[in-house]
Amino acid sequence: MRNEQTMNCLDFIFSENALRALPSGALWWPDRALLCVSDLHLGKSDRIARRAGQQLPPYETRETLDRLAHDLAATNPRTVVCLGDSFDDLSAARALNDEDRMWIARLQAGRRWIWIEGNHDPGPVEFGGEHLKQLPIGNLTFRHIACPDAAGEVSGHYHPKARFQTRGRIISRPAFLYDNTRLILPAYGTYTGGLGTKSAVLNSLMGPNALAILTGPVPTCVPMPR
Repeated sequence: MRNEQTMNCLDFIFSENALRALPSGALWWPDRALLCVSDLHLGKSDRIARRAGQQLPPYETRETLDRLAHDLAATNPRTVVCLGDSFDDLSAARALNDEDRMWIARLQAGRRWIWIEGNHDPGPVEFGGEHLKQLPIGNLTFRHIACPDAAGEVSGHYHPKARFQTRGRIISRPAFLYDNTRLILPAYGTYTGGLGTKSAVLNSLMGPNALAILTGPVPTCVPMPR
């Protein structure tokens, strides 16, 4: 079995904490044995079919959970924080089949599991674990949407993607963004889109020296493309 020492991760310091960006877009905090993922959007194909009548292959929940199971096996966390929008909406959560529900229960077994409230899934959902609006741990605060006066904030919501040109090709990858006060995680879910790092909202949130960690087989840190 692979473990976190043999994965192609990228170590970085945020708010005096040693953190690790995983290739999948998950965040690993070794000192706290904490794994954080954002914007799973489980059941998105169900919501799209229900609201727009568009039929997408209904495999994104299984693929997202499979990736999460891999990261859990690699890190063996004591605590898992799902940083909001874990389900595409409450109806999508309730529509998950029994097999997927049992898979989530197995992933939760033996560890503290926290569902942070998101804008797609406000209020309680019918799964185990804790349901919180935000979670302070040490000098970090985990919440779904970034606040203007953040300090040591870890959030999601914006699904940041970095787009740049290399060797004549345009590359677009989900990315972590961080500066001196905030860290924004990429979306973890299979069917999630992304907001470019050149967008006005991300430029207003991130400081002038912000960095982007590009996800992929070998996570890479670059200045945030603007």
